[in-house]
Amino acid sequence: MTDRLSNRTAQALPTEVAAPRYDRSTVEPGIVHLGVGAFHRAHQAAYIDECLAAGETGWGITGVSLRSADTRDALAPQDGLYTLAVRDSGGEKLHVIGSIGSMLVAPENPAAVLAALTDPRTRIVTLTITEKAYLRAAGGGLDAAHPDIVHDLANPQTPKTAHGFLTEALTRRLAAGAPPFTVLCCDNLPANGATLHRLLIEFATLRDAGPGSAGDAAIAGHIADHVAFPSSMVDRIVPATTDADRARISGELGVEDAWPVMTEPFRQWVIEDDFPTGRPAWEKFGVTMVGDVAPFEDMKLRLLNGAHSGIAYLGLLSGHATVDRAFADPAIRRFVDALWEEAKSTLPDDAGLDPSAYTAELAERFSNTALAHRTAQIANDGSQKLPQRIIASAIECLEAGTELVHLTLVVAAWIAACAARGKTLPEGHFTDPLDAPLTALLSQQLPANETVTGVFDLAGFARDHAERQTLIELVAIHLVHLRRDGTTLAFAALGIEGAGS
Repeated sequence: MTDRLSNRTAQALPTEVAAPRYDRSTVEPGIVHLGVGAFHRAHQAAYIDECLAAGETGWGITGVSLRSADTRDALAPQDGLYTLAVRDSGGEKLHVIGSIGSMLVAPENPAAVLAALTDPRTRIVTLTITEKAYLRAAGGGLDAAHPDIVHDLANPQTPKTAHGFLTEALTRRLAAGAPPFTVLCCDNLPANGATLHRLLIEFATLRDAGPGSAGDAAIAGHIADHVAFPSSMVDRIVPATTDADRARISGELGVEDAWPVMTEPFRQWVIEDDFPTGRPAWEKFGVTMVGDVAPFEDMKLRLLNGAHSGIAYLGLLSGHATVDRAFADPAIRRFVDALWEEAKSTLPDDAGLDPSAYTAELAERFSNTALAHRTAQIANDGSQKLPQRIIASAIECLEAGTELVHLTLVVAAWIAACAARGKTLPEGHFTDPLDAPLTALLSQQLPANETVTGVFDLAGFARDHAERQTLIELVAIHLVHLRRDGTTLAFAALGIEGAGS
């Protein structure tokens, strides 16, 4: 197969493949997206594709990769087109997405990224850069000692981080008299808009105090007072694309697609409606626009993402390679049901949520055998994910005096899974930004309580919280069980029989 998917070949795709229903040459860029990974292409870019098809042609996407050129290299020969394969047990539907008009790679050409961000047509900047790329210290504030932050403060014209690019672009727009863009964080962070706003103010304050800023207007105050950072909640399961997926999709298209994206039928996007310079009419395409996203965000982080982490670590320890296989394990299924009940107790009763309906829907999604969502993929970056997925719920349960034995097992399972790499799990089976100090700590084979205390210290879990020691002790009990007889004993201690490894 020699032909690639492109504007030309998209005209002759099989009739059952949905191709862009608009003239891409008329689309103008209105959004810059930082972090053009699979999730963005399955979620935000798909919503924008529908907006463009409805005639809102001022909202094309300029995609920016902050690290790797892989996505650009795959999509550039395809005119930015790619296939979104929506899969469930009933089959697969293919949609060719055309909303990404151009792709930039920040390390290759930071000037081009800054030019896109300062383009007056750019009114929204969206981000899916993963939790670890926000470069937070253990206490939650900006890690000012991170080498990339240090670099960006010293070299504002050639930034490496999202913080550096956003701050420099906003500085240039302010100097040019252009209104600031709206910054829309789409990562799984608690109060993600407010969190990014705070981090960017911290970064800009350091920049304002630097030796090279004497001639600049103070940008920190401008970001604090004049730049909108609405929070959002995003939800769609997007497993990693395999070579088998590429071959199958290319065969169905009749042309090669170097990087199609796999996903499920379900999708959700809840956004706080604060866009001073305008936005697409997202609500016409299923997006929920609200005044406060926090209740929806908490429900998703604690019920979907929290359960995902539990399934990932317990699934890995039980020998399950994918979410559907782990969730089909009766012991893990019973555990997740109980985990949900603990987490539900932390959600507000007066926010219009329906947690029971949500978890019933999650059970169907986790059972989707067509996705083959790898537990090892979900297991990555646990030190960055568990605070908002598990630790926050556990602390609230302790404060309320409610039971939390299932939440704490997830933390213990993460520690045990990290320790199992290179032993019962392959070396590097999943990764974490704290791998070096975690590996050094776990190699000492300390007693469970000392191990958990060391992990909490490294990751900053429950830092300075009154219930921290209680939480450590509860996690340590589970770790003792996991070390002694794997998930079999850990589940049995919770009254769950017939389980695990």
